Amino acid sequence: MHSLRFTTETSSNGVVERDFLVGEVPGVLWSPVSGPDHAPLVLMGHGGGLHKKTPALMARAHDAVTTWGFTVVAIDAPGHGDRPRTAEDERTRADLRRAREAADTERFQSISVRFVTSLAERAVPEWQATLDALQKLPEIGTDAPIGYGGGISLGTAIGVPLTAIDSRITAAIFGGGFFVYDALIEAARRITVPIQFLLPWDDEYVDRQSALALFDAFASTEKTLHANPGDHRTIRWIGLDNEFLPRHLSRPVTLPA
Repeated sequence: MHSLRFTTETSSNGVVERDFLVGEVPGVLWSPVSGPDHAPLVLMGHGGGLHKKTPALMARAHDAVTTWGFTVVAIDAPGHGDRPRTAEDERTRADLRRAREAADTERFQSISVRFVTSLAERAVPEWQATLDALQKLPEIGTDAPIGYGGGISLGTAIGVPLTAIDSRITAAIFGGGFFVYDALIEAARRITVPIQFLLPWDDEYVDRQSALALFDAFASTEKTLHANPGDHRTIRWIGLDNEFLPRHLSRPVTLPA
């Protein structure tokens, strides 16, 4: 079992940012400068081709820390961010680029599903190892409620199978923006925790019906779907339930004045 090793630490605007490694997997932990131990922990996934410190992800993380007193963690998916790509990753990316340039929708979908499946199979155990390591930190421990803060596309393709097998996650935000496949539908049917699902209504590659099928598959008795116009890279989210995770994760958190 890998332990967590912090590599850098900075602090600004009430947020402490600590980079870390769990084995060879790089991650980042954001937490309040001061606050109670065992605050809720939110896992945040990034989109395909992106990394753990995209501006949008960092903005969401900082808001969760400063508004709700949460601790937030993100890691780079295999072959993303600070992680090297395998030769197979490079070949798949090249195949995707050629299929997109040729407007070969069927081939593009087939390659995408195979690639995302491979990434999820590798990333889910890494997330679980990261959680194991974080729970050994005294400020987090095993008492901190845990939620999945999502990220559409790859963040959901990894988050759904993770949530399906890890009972430590008690609420989750997922989203569309990628090709849904049978194994993901089966994983969704095993999820019973509260779900908020975000759907880019006008994705240029993905049929929204597949995302609706994924939403329908969740076995959760509490689940809501929020659809906004726009594709998954340019969409502007409005009307969301911003208190979804605080409502489901929090014992009340009181921040210092």
